[in-house]
Amino acid sequence: MNILVLGGGGREHALAWKIKQSPLCTRLICAPGNGGIASIAETASLNIEDGAEVVRYSRDQSIDFVVIGPEAPLAAGVADALSEAGVACFGPSAAAAQLEASKSFTKEICDACGAPTAAWAAFEDAAAARAYVEEQGAPIVVKADGLAAGKGVVVAMSLEDALAATDAALSEPGARVVIEEFMTGEEASFFVLTDGETVLPLASAQDHKRAFDGDNGPNTGGMGAYSPAPVFTPAVEQKAMATIVQPVIAEMAKRGAPYRGVLYVGLMIENEEPRLVEFNARFGDPECQILMLRLASDIVPALQACGAGGLNDITLDWAAEPAMTVVLAAEGYPGGYQKGQLIGGLDAAGAVPGVTVFHAGTRSIDGGVVSNGGRVLNVCATAADLATARDRAYAAVDAIDWPGGFHRTDIGWRAL
Repeated sequence: MNILVLGGGGREHALAWKIKQSPLCTRLICAPGNGGIASIAETASLNIEDGAEVVRYSRDQSIDFVVIGPEAPLAAGVADALSEAGVACFGPSAAAAQLEASKSFTKEICDACGAPTAAWAAFEDAAAARAYVEEQGAPIVVKADGLAAGKGVVVAMSLEDALAATDAALSEPGARVVIEEFMTGEEASFFVLTDGETVLPLASAQDHKRAFDGDNGPNTGGMGAYSPAPVFTPAVEQKAMATIVQPVIAEMAKRGAPYRGVLYVGLMIENEEPRLVEFNARFGDPECQILMLRLASDIVPALQACGAGGLNDITLDWAAEPAMTVVLAAEGYPGGYQKGQLIGGLDAAGAVPGVTVFHAGTRSIDGGVVSNGGRVLNVCATAADLATARDRAYAAVDAIDWPGGFHRTDIGWRAL
């Protein structure tokens, strides 16, 4: 089977790495790919947000199955274009992907089906938004109502910060902001696959969103993660499925927009009671990387079943061993940063026992690897226990020669 993966980040490197292991995969192409993906798959230059272009390329290359990695092509309707053209694909429709593309849409769905989440209000008028923030006080959460690559959320601990975030979110014409109650507890990420009816639970993880140690600094796309998350107990999983996931999937089907694909369920957990923080319409990044390392089964039949149906016939096996990833990012991220810096020591890092290095913002040039983004490398490790996985990951990080990069040194601190 010829398989095309859309995307070029660490998530897509991990997906390509796992798909490549499937006996069903005879040819693997990734568009646009990155410096690491190029070592395991063909890469192609393609506008992955243009459905017509993706369809043409898929036909020209006799692609049997398309796996859509990032959120932007989903929101742009690429899955719809492929489905209409008769090309099998993994990823929800644009209507279903609103669960990520619109924070207010998600809140409306939760209210309709009774899924527990933070109290909220949405605004397009800056004066009304500011008045609401002043009435509610801080701490409070301010979310841009649209795709923001994981960085559109401000957890404002002061009224001054909340008002500034509100103004920033509404600075563009037609912008909309969602303002939410500040929830207390511990965050975790939970992933499920669904064909619109059947829901197959995957695994849990815990991300580290802030840029710097101690959960300080601005929000990022994620600076590291580990799986499983101890806070996500079997009791919490049962409650999350019964009160959030199943009701939301049923509500989407009821509205004529059945959700088919992977659903990222961001949770706030307090006293074993989960509440929804957000949905994402794709695998998390960097959570996907550690999930793929722990998944012992062939992933391709499960991905196919999301679009074709029959997910109730799929079972997946997971390694008991935990996994951790540490993100190496370019100095200045999530703000401005330089590209084109040479990165050395990757072979030495990959030689550490239990370590796999997934590339994110890299490209190959003259036989070497250079930085080409904000989050650049995902140094992942598995081991019999999380402390050993952490030690292996950081030993590999230390082997990498990249003066222009930085990383957090406390990934996994909650569990450890």
